[in-house]
Amino acid sequence: MEKENQWSEINKDVTDIAKKVKSKIDEEDLVEDLKDSFEKTVESATEIFKTLINTLESTISDEELKQDSKKVVENISSELKSVINETKLKFVGTTKININSEEE
Repeated sequence: MEKENQWSEINKDVTDIAKKVKSKIDEEDLVEDLKDSFEKTVESATEIFKTLINTLESTISDEELKQDSKKVVENISSELKSVINETKLKFVGTTKININSEEE
């Protein structure tokens, strides 16, 4: 009877470990999906700003208005890049903290 309890306990432990491994793999997949989605969003935003600047250059004939408009778009683009870089740093820092916490 005692051997059956030991085997039952071992079986439970193995099952728990398998669940933790699967959960960890699922979390890592979600993080990778999030990173990929973030990169695609950044690339898309970059293309939008490039297209907007090209459109401004080709459609506005008044040079002063064209330069002012480009400057506004470039400022918005710069601010967005800054926010993205801050977000990257926070994300990387959080990921490192989570990894270090799990290893301990």
